[in-house]
Amino acid sequence: MKRNRILIGVLGLDQHEVGAIGIARLLRDAGMEVIYTGKFNLPANIVQTSIQEDVDLIGLSCHSWEYLHYIPELMKMLKENHLEIPVVIGGSVITRKDEQKVVSQGVAAAFGPNTTDGEIIRRINSIISGGPGEK
Repeated sequence: MKRNRILIGVLGLDQHEVGAIGIARLLRDAGMEVIYTGKFNLPANIVQTSIQEDVDLIGLSCHSWEYLHYIPELMKMLKENHLEIPVVIGGSVITRKDEQKVVSQGVAAAFGPNTTDGEIIRRINSIISGGPGEK
């Protein structure tokens, strides 16, 4: 059985990678294959690595405002490359308003600071399998 391949990275100049490392471990322990790109990623790097690694989902750590700046560019680049890779974001600064904004731009899910580990795993599995990814 094929394991889900997940790219995890920190977008922009954000240096807070503890959450991304924790999520990478959580997903690995849940049986997923994780490709960790670390800090200081721009949309072009995320897209290129996603192509090279043939990932099923892109997960981005967000602990600063930068995701609001970079998500439109990332989604545009995915579309230009004819990639239908779902994108999820997570982090301590994601508000309900920001969640609505990024979802309207094509992000499959946004996980705020109170999201449980079980919910993250369930929603990611659902999104990859083509389900709604609902809470």
